[in-house]
Amino acid sequence: MREGRVQVNGVPVTAMGSVVIPGVDTVSLDGTVVRPAARRWVVLHKPTGVLCTRADPHGGETIYDRLPDWAASLRYVGRLDRETSGVLLMTNDGDLGAALAHPSGRVEREYVARVAGQVTARALRSLRRGVELEDGFVRPRLVRKVRVGEEDWGLRLIIMEGRKREVRRLFKRVGHPVVALERTRFGPFRLGRLAPGAWRPAHSRELADAHALAKRRNRGRSRRHTGGPHA
Repeated sequence: MREGRVQVNGVPVTAMGSVVIPGVDTVSLDGTVVRPAARRWVVLHKPTGVLCTRADPHGGETIYDRLPDWAASLRYVGRLDRETSGVLLMTNDGDLGAALAHPSGRVEREYVARVAGQVTARALRSLRRGVELEDGFVRPRLVRKVRVGEEDWGLRLIIMEGRKREVRRLFKRVGHPVVALERTRFGPFRLGRLAPGAWRPAHSRELADAHALAKRRNRGRSRRHTGGPHA
């Protein structure tokens, strides 16, 4: 840019941080029009033992090892720890990804957990009332006992934010540490029958619902900043 090689609508631009409007302004480098990359959304079934990172200095497997080469530019939305499996969103759409991941968006995350010990009615009541963790109070939107095998039972849980290891800390606090944990849904994106390690493009209906969630979040923020719809 300092050399004057970048032009916006035919005019050289040398100021760093100059703003352009995608789809309206034309950006070129050395006379060649620069076009933004197509927006991509991928739903990956992250297996246990796989890291949400670009590369592991210790040689461990990462999520990018499970994706095609063209997906190297995608970033994950709402990471999962090494031992948690399930829905992991990958995208190059930074704005929508950030809107879905931010706690203020109140986007549902659904998990199914196998936990240690026989789940008691007391533990269920505690979870439904909410639990105070080190970084704040957590009250799941839904807690339900579910069968996770022929003889085993676990818990289905829906939370509205994604703090670090939140679900594991929640179950540990009520006396039932997690044995196995899977995220089955992130907002409108569902795991379904996707096999561990497999991926698929996001469905158009999922993306439409995700954009609707982001718009509702933005409307809510605007009302808070202006003092409400009647201010």
